[in-house]
Amino acid sequence: MLVKIIKSHRGIVIICDNDLIGKKFSKEQFQLDVKENFFKGEEKTKQETIEIIKNMAKENATFNIVGKESIKTALETGIIDKEGIKIIQGVPFSMVLL
Repeated sequence: MLVKIIKSHRGIVIICDNDLIGKKFSKEQFQLDVKENFFKGEEKTKQETIEIIKNMAKENATFNIVGKESIKTALETGIIDKEGIKIIQGVPFSMVLL
């Protein structure tokens, strides 16, 4: 998984499956564009990603999560639930504002 943290008024945590970088997905009037300049972060293990999610959740961060592995990891931490997941062309994603 790739993880990127953008520091601003509220931290933004971007978690993305490696194989989705640079791809576009669309469904009806909705488009998910996994642009490299936004989504490409540092390679992290599942355990490292879990720790980042837990720590950033304490800081009321915003999360952008894309991809099966990334979503599965986020579900395990409890940061999202199944109702908060959307799917576009078979790719699950979620946006969380704590």
